[in-house]
Amino acid sequence: MADQNRGNRPLSPHLTIYRPQMSSMTSIFVRLTGIALTLGFVMIIWWLIAAASGPAYFDRINGLMTGWFSMLIWIASIWALWYHFLGGVRHLIWDMGYGFDLKTADLMGYIMIGGSFVMTILTFIMIGVCS
Repeated sequence: MADQNRGNRPLSPHLTIYRPQMSSMTSIFVRLTGIALTLGFVMIIWWLIAAASGPAYFDRINGLMTGWFSMLIWIASIWALWYHFLGGVRHLIWDMGYGFDLKTADLMGYIMIGGSFVMTILTFIMIGVCS
């Protein structure tokens, strides 16, 4: 059966007509970093399986995991982990009923972005110092 009223119904506004806001963009990136973290976890699991499989396989995988491209993935994964963590902290603050005004929400977004970069740099400094 054809819908007789199909052309007369109002349509919802499309996503492209909205102006991006700090809170919406940080929320979208929290979701994307959650998905992207899967790649880092798969790499860690692959590395651990290689370590358990024997020295020959581990040496081959270790060579891949310590190459320049893998290092970019590691850096991006650490950044995604910190960004996602700080997004969770922001949501905990919201769950307590704070930070809902626009100025504070934007400030928390900037703190998430800047804090994730700072924490990523500090993480790699600590890894370099500790190893």
